[in-house]
Amino acid sequence: MGDSRETHGPNAFVTGYPVKHSRSPLIHGHWLRTLDLAGSYRAVEVRPDDFPAFIAALKDRSSGFVGGNVTIPHKEIAFKLADRPDELSEELGASNTLWLQDGLLYATNTDGRGFTANLDERHPGWDRTDRAVILGAGGASRAVIQAVRDRGVNEIHVVNRTVERAQELSDRFGERVHAHPMAALGEVMQGAGLFINTTSLGMENEVAPTIDFSPLTENAVVTDIVYVPLKTPLLAQAEEQGFAIVDGLGMLLHQAAPGFETWFGKRPVVDEALRALIIADMDKHR
Repeated sequence: MGDSRETHGPNAFVTGYPVKHSRSPLIHGHWLRTLDLAGSYRAVEVRPDDFPAFIAALKDRSSGFVGGNVTIPHKEIAFKLADRPDELSEELGASNTLWLQDGLLYATNTDGRGFTANLDERHPGWDRTDRAVILGAGGASRAVIQAVRDRGVNEIHVVNRTVERAQELSDRFGERVHAHPMAALGEVMQGAGLFINTTSLGMENEVAPTIDFSPLTENAVVTDIVYVPLKTPLLAQAEEQGFAIVDGLGMLLHQAAPGFETWFGKRPVVDEALRALIIADMDKHR
């Protein structure tokens, strides 16, 4: 039997293709229960060709949803189809959070806020540095670059196997962002107080390179947006070399909070109980 609360409250979604492995329903379901709120949140798998129709049904309210989250590969088209994307989405060219308001579809991107909130929680003071190094120039790096820049870090060095992709990000995010090939990694790490991996290196069957973190400042923080495994090979290397590390799970948890508040009317808490719930699910699906 379904939860009776679902029939009387707002309904929200996460959509992607594929989306069956998303942990967002677990996160939002936990918050709905602990806050004793009516409503539902569920995963809806939508093929790319069907996504415009899905958004049309959201806009005319025939879908029954008040909004939701958007994940790969729909973030860019979600931004384009929204009536009122905010400035964060405009600069990124992608949205991950949608909601209906006054008959219009609004959009934002909470990935960057999730990234900084995770660091604020797990290692306060991480932003007291003038130099950050970001490994990787894929789609996941955009929100991270934006968030780090907006927190006031003066030099952001993006290192990527294809330097042209890093240069595209430098062009997008301004003069504080610099592009480099992999060969320059050791050089640009010199004196940096923050190292961020945005690649899939070390995730599942991906092989992680050996990195010498010694050029970083003594009190530098090393973080990874990958959270499966929780302690990635790059984080393990950094920890063995004596550096503070922050795993990527909190980014997933914190990026979910703004949308929940918008759809269900209460700000949820990212706490150790939620973190333990997700870790238990990760362990179960190893």
